[in-house]
Amino acid sequence: MKYALLIYVDEKKTAAMTEAESGALFAGYGRLEGELAQQRKKLAGEALQGVGAATSLQVRGGKRIVKDGPFAETKEQLGGFYLVECANLDEAIDWAAKIPNVANGTVEIRPVWDFEADAPKS
Repeated sequence: MKYALLIYVDEKKTAAMTEAESGALFAGYGRLEGELAQQRKKLAGEALQGVGAATSLQVRGGKRIVKDGPFAETKEQLGGFYLVECANLDEAIDWAAKIPNVANGTVEIRPVWDFEADAPKS
C-alpha cells in the first residue's frame, strides 16, 4: 500500500538552526534516503520551498481567487513529503519515525487512495 508521509515543520525554528544543527539534519536525511533506496520503499519525495513562495487558489462562482502564501496560518508548515510503499500502517509509522524532522515537527501519515482497488464494484 502507498502512504504519503507529510513533513510539517516550524519554518522559523528551521531558519534559526545553527550550521551544525542543519548539517546534522541534512546528514540524517542522507541516511534515510540511502535506507529507503536500499529497501526500494521510496516512490517519490521532495522538499518544498517555504510558505513565502506558496500560491493558494480557490474557485468560487467560476472565478479564480489567487492568493500569495498558504491557505491557512499554522504553527507548522508543510515542508516536504515522501511517497512510500509499505505492507501496512505499522511499517509506514516505522519509516515516518526515521524522518529527521519528526524530532521537532510532525509527520502526518496518509494512505494513498487506490482508485482501481478501492473503487466500488458495480
